[in-house]
Amino acid sequence: MQPILSVSHLDKIYPENFQALYDINLEINKGEVFALLGPNGSGKTTLINCICGINNPTRGTILCNGFNIVSEYKQARASIALVPQELCTDAYETVWATVNFSRGLFGKPPNPELIEKILRDLSLWEKKDARTMTLSGGMKRRVMIAKALSHEPQVLFLDEPTAGVDVELRRGMWDMVGELKSRGVTVILTTHYIEEAEIMADKIAIIRQGKILLVKDKSQLMQQLGKKQLKLLLQHPLTEIPLALSKQPLELTGDGRALIYTFDTQHGNTGIAQLMRQLDEQGVDFKDLHSNESSLEDIFVDLIRSKS
Repeated sequence: MQPILSVSHLDKIYPENFQALYDINLEINKGEVFALLGPNGSGKTTLINCICGINNPTRGTILCNGFNIVSEYKQARASIALVPQELCTDAYETVWATVNFSRGLFGKPPNPELIEKILRDLSLWEKKDARTMTLSGGMKRRVMIAKALSHEPQVLFLDEPTAGVDVELRRGMWDMVGELKSRGVTVILTTHYIEEAEIMADKIAIIRQGKILLVKDKSQLMQQLGKKQLKLLLQHPLTEIPLALSKQPLELTGDGRALIYTFDTQHGNTGIAQLMRQLDEQGVDFKDLHSNESSLEDIFVDLIRSKS
């Protein structure tokens, strides 16, 4: 399958020799939801700005829908929409005029039915005649998303789309992304809410200090790097782990009332049966147990720490 977006050996160096991106290579397929995760200052927004033609890359090639973002800017940019972090709307225009004008900027013919659908989907229809300057921050964010969708892009960038918005809009955004995916739109998002990536993304890239640490399908990432833990609540507190159990991947909680056993979900033999036998042999009784798997947030934090 030909990727709809291809980034090859991309570097970005700013004046005074500050390098923000190092040899970025990405391929994103049509209809994927691709999450770009990284701490503040990791290069997420710089990468998006290069792909969208806002910043010129220092080296490398970016193709969108087969068009080079530098030499064939107009054709490439026609397929792309960006919702930036900053709120920037036409303050004195009505919501309807703002969204309709954005469609016209891309040379698209009027389509009031489409604009109405977008506004209704984003719960903006009742505000269509309101000036954007009178709207709340959350509503202005919705207007920016409506503007981005107005020219029917094939690739939609959402840079921190739910920053500072209420829970209702956040969940509405998740639903909207699912609908766009079902229509074949490729969605690329950055977010500080790792829960969003875990819910929505098909593929995840982690970036740190301008370098891509990994790119994986979410399910593969969870399977390969995820851990499962078994927490055993003890009948009687321990002051230390018995010597006979020292080779087991066990951790004693601070109050001595529980043991935590960590194991690899990929291995067929989890070692739990052997652990139970050893606990019995050592006279360590437990009254309850709970299990849980690593979340994407756990994996992200572990990766960032391991590369520090």
